[in-house]
Amino acid sequence: MQWLSLSVIFSEIFLAYIIYSIYTLSLLFVTPACEDNKPCLESYLNDRPQLNLYIYSSVKKYPISSNPDLIYSAQNFDYDQMQIIPVILTVPNETRRNGTLFLHVLLVPSFIKQDRTFVELLNVIFTSYTAIEMTQYIVSEAEAFNLIINRKMEEANNQIVIHPVSHMKSRVTFTIMTDNIMLPRYGIPAELINHIKIIHEQQIFLPIVNYDFLRTRYRDLQRIIPQNNTMNITVEYSPVSLGKLRLVLHVQATMGNLINLGFSDKDIDDVKGIFVDTNIYLLGATFFIAAVHLLFDFLAIKNDVSFWRKKNNLIGLSKSTMIWRAFSQTVIFLYLYDEDSSLLILIPTGISTVIELWKLKKILRVEFITSGNIFPRMRFKTDSIDAAEVKTRQFDAESMRYLNYLLYPLVIVGAIYSLLYQPHKSWYSWSLNSLVNGVYVFGFLFMLPQLFVNYKLKSVAHLPWKAFMYKAFNTFIDDVFAFLLTMPTAYKLACFRDDAVFLIYLYQRWLYPVDKSRVDTDTITEEAVSFGNNVNKKTN
Repeated sequence: MQWLSLSVIFSEIFLAYIIYSIYTLSLLFVTPACEDNKPCLESYLNDRPQLNLYIYSSVKKYPISSNPDLIYSAQNFDYDQMQIIPVILTVPNETRRNGTLFLHVLLVPSFIKQDRTFVELLNVIFTSYTAIEMTQYIVSEAEAFNLIINRKMEEANNQIVIHPVSHMKSRVTFTIMTDNIMLPRYGIPAELINHIKIIHEQQIFLPIVNYDFLRTRYRDLQRIIPQNNTMNITVEYSPVSLGKLRLVLHVQATMGNLINLGFSDKDIDDVKGIFVDTNIYLLGATFFIAAVHLLFDFLAIKNDVSFWRKKNNLIGLSKSTMIWRAFSQTVIFLYLYDEDSSLLILIPTGISTVIELWKLKKILRVEFITSGNIFPRMRFKTDSIDAAEVKTRQFDAESMRYLNYLLYPLVIVGAIYSLLYQPHKSWYSWSLNSLVNGVYVFGFLFMLPQLFVNYKLKSVAHLPWKAFMYKAFNTFIDDVFAFLLTMPTAYKLACFRDDAVFLIYLYQRWLYPVDKSRVDTDTITEEAVSFGNNVNKKTN
């Protein structure tokens, strides 16, 4: 009996775990059932009462000792309809001096007198309440400018002290759970325990008012200018179902764990984009696709490393293409890092960069000699190159000779145009941007040497097809995530470019089928390939 490989076992366990996680996520949208003869809680909104809405602002989260400023009120608030509330917010001096600011949302029955203070309304037993932190501390990004014209701006950017400053959320959303439901008294979902308020002898729960942090994105943050004492903000209201509320609270708790693991606010913002305005079916599909993408990445890396560990020659492989891959992958990683891209994109790119550099060391036959030297000395091995590899190098050099006439002028012209007409944060940013544009726009040209070698040899048997197929499947998944995650536009275009390259390779795979029973002594190799129990034998 043939045993399953570790990769197959790992893949099955991983996919089973993902399916179970998606199933657990779907349970958030299932309302807990009330059993017979056990106490249940009824929603206060089941009788459709009339409610008043009050929104206050203050520099403290718990302004018990001082009265906050009333910035908005609505009588007989329609909590069944989405609403957009534009507000002119007064920014106190303390907030403008890198301080904080909070909004306080109170939902009160209409029979409560309107002339009461904030503290009096808050102490009413029927009041539903939530606080929204309006300020967030982030490091301001360096301003982009024309490097040739605005030299003073460059000097100012070089003198910027990098420290977090207070920014205002220009758009916030609060929700009210409006489902006509009943909850078991002793089976309240864990996410709701700290948000539910029970009255009338433990039989009714008040409306659950919550700040939907998923709808506040990084782009909504505006730096607080000390000279401006007012700011325009938009307060949005949206009714929410029990399942969506539980999902938001569950994700919010998970985001706190990610921050503790070192994820930045921008990384958290990228994850938010997956959940905003996404139904449960699309969300589950997104998670599953992401898991498959991660699995294919792992299998591609495993098979690629396995292929190159066994590879001791470059027969049929374009050396120029491999050098270009290592260079372009390094440039892409530095560019994504400079653009503060999501860790969801940056980490896999970094791993790919390390692997490409390792492959570069192998194909260049580099040895590091440390004996008798303070610093390691590099040596390039030039032996063990047979006739088949020499022929491959000739085809490779022939293709590169034509590409050089086309590629370098295009990159130089693009860099000069970018310098003259586009803003950049620094000279380093311009250099990196020029290189990465060359990689993204003209990088597919460096795939042509390998295609040319395949054409000349009339064979694709020399390529790592397992790793290549996993990467090819991921190109289609990347097309999906190009619209879900925050990444530079050039990176998105490169995802679609990879699709075209993939199709060309598939065409060559069909055009030059691998005949494992044939020994190609003329072009590919001088050794017979063994299958089954046969042993490789040298042919003359």
